[in-house]
Amino acid sequence: MITYEDFQKLEIRIAEIESAAPHPNADRLFVLGIRVGEIKKTIVAGIRQHYKEEELVGKKIVVINNLEPAVIRGVESQGMLLAASDEAGLTLVVPERSIKDGAGVK
Repeated sequence: MITYEDFQKLEIRIAEIESAAPHPNADRLFVLGIRVGEIKKTIVAGIRQHYKEEELVGKKIVVINNLEPAVIRGVESQGMLLAASDEAGLTLVVPERSIKDGAGVK
């Protein structure tokens, strides 16, 4: 269990995927170029077995925007996208209507 105060530390935002490329050092990872409001970032995501590059570009997603950067197989990831999975596979968490990237998630 975490406290409400711990949850409030998370900066959850809407981002738009601007580019998607296979990770040069991992078969299951994509390197995604995203835009969160006016800020451009790179995130590494383990969704390559579930999505094609062309399906991702232009898609709005939900990200943890203030996660400490981590180097994943030689590429710095500056956030984390949210996804859900079950026995049928993986799906990205996406807004149900068009919304501006950078919008906060509560």
